[in-house]
Amino acid sequence: MRTTFDFSPLFRSSIGFDRMLNALEAASRVETIDNWPPYDIAKSGEDDYRITMAVAGFSQDDLTITQDRNMLVVSGQKAGEDDGQYLHRGIAGRAFQRRFELADHVKVVGASLVNGLLTIDLKREIPEEMKPRRIEIATGEALPKPETKQIESAKQAA
Repeated sequence: MRTTFDFSPLFRSSIGFDRMLNALEAASRVETIDNWPPYDIAKSGEDDYRITMAVAGFSQDDLTITQDRNMLVVSGQKAGEDDGQYLHRGIAGRAFQRRFELADHVKVVGASLVNGLLTIDLKREIPEEMKPRRIEIATGEALPKPETKQIESAKQAA
């Protein structure tokens, strides 16, 4: 049984939340969930995040990390296929592509591959003009009132 949500009432009554509502709508449409490779997402500070992916068998040259606007794409493709005869093959070496939707102003700070774990560090950097600021309240005399302009009307001769 599948339950779908209708987000149209939220679109009618909210302003500026388009991306969030579109993300919720897209998440509700996901049919299959591929859980490979396994990963963790951790918050390591107030504005710092870390994604850790288990990519055993992949080298640094086999992995690609791309950030395009608010989308982080991690993909892996083995360079050459081993044609050996396996009695059991439990280590997955298939190609993958994992996508992460990033909030505004989240940037990739760095990435490293150690012992089969790919670690991607992210940081939210809010521009100075978007941070809250305190507005000083003037004391003393009130602000001058703007001049009222009279609209000239053309008089017609009688």
